[in-house]
Amino acid sequence: MLPSSPRLKLFHARPSRRPTSTIVIASLAIGLFGFLFGLSAIIFPGTRTCLTNSPPKTVRVVWNVAGNSNGNGGGGISSGVKRHKVMGFVGIQTGFASAGRRRALRNTWMPSDPQGLRRLEESTGLAIRFIIGKTKDEAKMAELRKEIAEYDDFILLDIEEEYSKLPYKTLAFFKAAYALYDSTFYVKADDDIYLRPDRLSLLLAKERSHSQTYLGCLKKGPVFTDPKLKWYEPLADLLGQEYFLHAYGPIYALSADVVTSLVALKNNSFRMFSNEDVTIGAWMLAMNVNHENHKTLCEPECSPSSIAVWDIPKCSGLCNPEKRMLELHKIESCSKSPTLPSEDE
Repeated sequence: MLPSSPRLKLFHARPSRRPTSTIVIASLAIGLFGFLFGLSAIIFPGTRTCLTNSPPKTVRVVWNVAGNSNGNGGGGISSGVKRHKVMGFVGIQTGFASAGRRRALRNTWMPSDPQGLRRLEESTGLAIRFIIGKTKDEAKMAELRKEIAEYDDFILLDIEEEYSKLPYKTLAFFKAAYALYDSTFYVKADDDIYLRPDRLSLLLAKERSHSQTYLGCLKKGPVFTDPKLKWYEPLADLLGQEYFLHAYGPIYALSADVVTSLVALKNNSFRMFSNEDVTIGAWMLAMNVNHENHKTLCEPECSPSSIAVWDIPKCSGLCNPEKRMLELHKIESCSKSPTLPSEDE
């Protein structure tokens, strides 16, 4: 659960007899400070999302598997928690065997300290955190606690971290993110892609006439019926021979209105398929959402417009991500090219 709020302490002021001159000087100082603050607000008006409260640090969120008995979407967070305002929240899905991937991300496109994350949020409107479940292996939990103490960039879900439970983890992620962040878009991303947050910010900030949006690199494809294959679907009989249009799993985003609907769902009320990207895609078919297809989210090489780079179609992410992440970051077109392509390109 989230740490409880500090108790309110009441202090009763004692009458004092301060000289009148001291009071006058203090009043003048307060007035001068107020004048300078107001003048700075006029001269330097805000140009991006106002960050009215400090972003949540690493927190643990309990997901109520039995159902929404508390009426808040099963996020395990009381309604009194103030949601942090951002333009987009990016949840990087990670696991206990992925410490090397997280290290590669922090050495490349993701800041490695809370101050850097804050600066990135102020410049792009994006808050970024790692999303991870729990394990009964105490040694792994101890290692995770050390990493949290050093970097403080996680959201912990009270759900077993298992590949077979990815659809449940994904739903838990959206519920937890919604409870903590008041965001225009909620982005699910994997820990093995090379991301340009500045370009992702521009994509999410575009004006849209449809408030319910599901965006990603969209695809169709055959339904895998062989139990020996990685993406085997036990419920293949319900799907036919080909999947419906849905986003590739490494990165996709849902608008706030869509996530609001997901949060209102009773857990286990919607069908869970074997693969989380198919599961989310199936739910999007049941909702009145607008599908946006962006190939810039699934480019195999860095380009002047690429947002997410991964080794499509060889791997569902970067092949050998710990090595490839560092290699890509050294390429100027990946890490140092302008946010927007020049008119000549």
